[in-house]
Amino acid sequence: MKRLFFALFATLWLSACGAEPIWAPDEAVAKARYEHVGPTSVTLYTVMSTRSGAGAHAGLLINGSERVLFDPAGTWRHPKLPERNDVHFGITPKMVDFYIDYHARETYDVVEQTIMVSPEVADLIMARAKVYGAVPKANCTIAISRVLDGVPGFESLPMTWFPKRMMEGFADLQGVQTRRVTDDDADENHGVLLVQAGDTRLR
Repeated sequence: MKRLFFALFATLWLSACGAEPIWAPDEAVAKARYEHVGPTSVTLYTVMSTRSGAGAHAGLLINGSERVLFDPAGTWRHPKLPERNDVHFGITPKMVDFYIDYHARETYDVVEQTIMVSPEVADLIMARAKVYGAVPKANCTIAISRVLDGVPGFESLPMTWFPKRMMEGFADLQGVQTRRVTDDDADENHGVLLVQAGDTRLR
């Protein structure tokens, strides 16, 4: 347990800076809180170019005492979900589907990699994400690397700026469950946000 607390505080001095901070009020965060049924887990989402095979973005879904999405430097938003510096609260199954659908299109696939973890590890990662701070553009993977750095079970992951390299590191973790999501939607995804924003049902 002592190791877990040290890992939490180690992230404070590694926090990224220079991005526009967003801080939803306490009432909105409390109202949106969602506790997902099922084992505690961490899921890495990697957006992969279907043309070059390169990674374009990465996000981290954390299912612990509540379920949140750490989407560093991401562009996905939903008007019903409060956000605090790239941490989105109230991530129901529908919101997970929205997040995937926003990124998956004819030019990008989404690779989903899930690892089952203890409740203590899930909440440690969540706490580190919450205190990390707003993430500048092009810093998504290094932010995730720093949040996971030194966390029990994730010690083998690389410290990297590249989404594909982190995805490859996750693939080597014991017990990882992987799926690849494809979609033939047009490359322009602005309309996806408009449609999702019009659906105000969180579940």
